[in-house]
Amino acid sequence: MFKITHKDKDTNARCGKLTTAHGVVETPLFMPVGTQGSVKALSVKSLKDCQVQMILSNAYHLYLRPGTEVIKNAGGLHKFMGWNGPLLTDSGGYQVFSLSALTKITQEGVHFQSHIDGSGHFLTPEGTIDLQRALGSDIMMPLDECVKYPCKHSCAKLAMERTLDWANRSKAEHTKVPNSKQQLLFGIVQGSTYQDLRRECSEKLIDLDFDGYAIGGVSVGELGSLITDVVKFTATLLPEERPRYLMGMGEPLDIISAVEEGVDLFDCVVPTRTGRNGSAFTKRGKLNLKNAKYKNDLTPLDENCNCYCCKNFTKSYIRHLFNAREILGLMLLTEHNVCFYMNLLQQIRDAIAKEKFLEFKNKFKEEYHDA
Repeated sequence: MFKITHKDKDTNARCGKLTTAHGVVETPLFMPVGTQGSVKALSVKSLKDCQVQMILSNAYHLYLRPGTEVIKNAGGLHKFMGWNGPLLTDSGGYQVFSLSALTKITQEGVHFQSHIDGSGHFLTPEGTIDLQRALGSDIMMPLDECVKYPCKHSCAKLAMERTLDWANRSKAEHTKVPNSKQQLLFGIVQGSTYQDLRRECSEKLIDLDFDGYAIGGVSVGELGSLITDVVKFTATLLPEERPRYLMGMGEPLDIISAVEEGVDLFDCVVPTRTGRNGSAFTKRGKLNLKNAKYKNDLTPLDENCNCYCCKNFTKSYIRHLFNAREILGLMLLTEHNVCFYMNLLQQIRDAIAKEKFLEFKNKFKEEYHDA
């Protein structure tokens, strides 16, 4: 399922190959977020043009709209959205956190009101596995409980213990069905910023023998240095032979830092949301194309980028599109940003394979700044 192909000689960074039912992907990799079965502002063709290997969708949102039966009748989520590559689905645990005003958590599961129409629903660990089974995703995530920072130790411990209980139930439900291994199931490490809780959660999840392990509950209010410490500590607790997934973290420097600690998979809305808001990622940092200084700038976003936007359009034109509220502007910037991330991860993989990761990291950090 997961094979490490290269290790960096100076850090914990590694390259690997993860085999799924819809193909083999090379790690470290970044997954653009397609919450509702669509990466915002991008077609599947654009995703393939950017050489995206895997995307992420959200089971909770798809359950609410269009509904499980609609997708099941279409032959699963891959066919429904026209994507034939690997697909990871999140269970909705983060939505339980982010939509906390609409939820009530019990040991059995989560009662919540739809943010769409206010209707009531009940989400259980077993139900989320059954839902993702119907969607047909390649990697499933169990229901978990994430707490906001700062959080008392007692509160973090309760959420961590509930996450472990739900992980047990999810694992049991996953193994009930023949050929269940066609869909991989990852465990999620919780515990806020408390090392004793992170250690206990990791050890008990490892005993359950998941196909991979995710570092959850980060970037929920902590300062950057604290996030780095939590990721570094947790990564060292996870099995070397299984893929490690850092959930919801996606700034370029954060990715490079986590790769250095041995993390393999990433997802975040940062590249797509940033593009829709008028900014582009480049190796020299983010460019806000709404700034007046780009009004007459007839150069591409990034001279070293081969995306459709950079090969055909200028900063001046992109700025005009945003000022004129033309939808093409956000489409072009979103595609460029996703291409930037795919190129960044390819450069990281190449650097690890050549045992030059630290050299790459230091050069990138030296050049990268917000412009």
